[in-house]
Amino acid sequence: MRYRIRFFKSAAMLTAVALAMRTAAMLFGAFISRSVGAEGVGLYTVIMTVYSFAVTFATSGISLTVTRLVAAAIGEGRAERVGSVVRSALIYSLFFGALATAMLFFGADLIGRAILDDARAALPLKVLAFSLVPISFGSVISGYFVGVKRVGFNAAAQVLGQMIKICVTVILVTHFSSRGTESSVLALCIGITLTEVIAFFMQALELAYDRYRYAKGMRSLHSELSDVAKNALPLAFSAYVRAALLSIEHILIPKRLREGGESAADAYAQYGILHGMALPLVLYPMTPLSSFSGMLVPEMAGDMSADNRARMERIASEAMNMTLVYCAVCAVVLFGFSEELGYAVYGSYEAGRYIATLAPVIPIMYLDHVTDSILKGVGEQVFSMWVNITDSIISVILVWFLIPRLGILGYAIVIVVMEAYNFILSFMRLRKRIKFTLSLGRCFALPLCATLLSLLISDSAFRFGGSTSDVGWLSAKVVFTVAVSVLFISASGAFITIFNDKKTEKSKV
Repeated sequence: MRYRIRFFKSAAMLTAVALAMRTAAMLFGAFISRSVGAEGVGLYTVIMTVYSFAVTFATSGISLTVTRLVAAAIGEGRAERVGSVVRSALIYSLFFGALATAMLFFGADLIGRAILDDARAALPLKVLAFSLVPISFGSVISGYFVGVKRVGFNAAAQVLGQMIKICVTVILVTHFSSRGTESSVLALCIGITLTEVIAFFMQALELAYDRYRYAKGMRSLHSELSDVAKNALPLAFSAYVRAALLSIEHILIPKRLREGGESAADAYAQYGILHGMALPLVLYPMTPLSSFSGMLVPEMAGDMSADNRARMERIASEAMNMTLVYCAVCAVVLFGFSEELGYAVYGSYEAGRYIATLAPVIPIMYLDHVTDSILKGVGEQVFSMWVNITDSIISVILVWFLIPRLGILGYAIVIVVMEAYNFILSFMRLRKRIKFTLSLGRCFALPLCATLLSLLISDSAFRFGGSTSDVGWLSAKVVFTVAVSVLFISASGAFITIFNDKKTEKSKV
């Protein structure tokens, strides 16, 4: 019981912080989309695709590695090893962070001209290069705090970092937006770099304060560095290939749209609406799941070290069933309010149409996220690596063939198909490792029906507003719908429990 309380307390703290940050980021994204326009969002998104690959190379699987090694050391009763793990991980991250910085900075011009076909991308990429070493170091520190289950430190750094990012970027974008798309995108990238540098220094101060507990390592630095590398490099290889394929996929999207007859501005605009507006809104409710599933990694790693299979099976069953309930509610709410959400947040009906297109795949997306976290906790990184690689290869092929024929709708189809592919393989693998149980009727069908009924009641209760309602009015409708859904689900669950208890009593008699 004490472990459960500590787990939920840590996860609840992460969720509250992540929700606040994601909400701020969503509103911030709406400000950005209105300030730089759909074309600017598209150009910025393509630049961030290249930058994401550079970040992946700089971090090289180190955060999850530190989390698993630290959690395993504590679980095995060897807490004194934690200090040497952190020191070795910092050396590892320095090498890859510096190498990534050099590659992005000196290759920015070539990437802009030859790969993105847009010279405007070169200078923003050079600016972003200076954030890579701080990000790499920060990944080590974040992994350490998750591993020792002191998430408050991470939460504080994330909140302060997000506040600084918003303030700095709003000032820069407001100043540069009148100078055109290129200047606005450059302002966004300057804001990101400044924020990452400041965030790292805050994390470093937190680590210096907390490290006294694990000041001495029991192993030599060479031995520990070898262990860090052996754990991180398979993750890094997977991440490199996946990130490279994702970069190719997202670079191809505006290119193939242009080859299908769209102008460069329209191609960037359509890509920006789907990937920069609709998809973040669809993924927004995943924030609580990300916090809880992130905490599952050290829990599962610790139980694996202690060979506590009964607890692993119970945790996996609870996690999957809670996710079923949650994703059923989210899918109906986002589908039902898709048009209003697109207009209220971004001022775009087209974004709302894409939200409606992606909403039915939410259960698969969310379940796959939790499944992957559990797989990482039980040491299935290599399997996840190959699933992700094949996922990305097939995605690139589908983007190449579908987008010139179907336009940006082809990319929406790719998202749906590949989410299903990834989930099916991961789910089957997890069933082989852990014997968990799913209650599809009680934890999915029932919440789905309850939320649909709540949506009908909401439409009757809030007759005014329509698709042009503001954020406040829409928020009231969404909160009302979710509250009624929770009431129906709770009442139905209590009724089923009472019915089953009576049925059990009769069978005993």
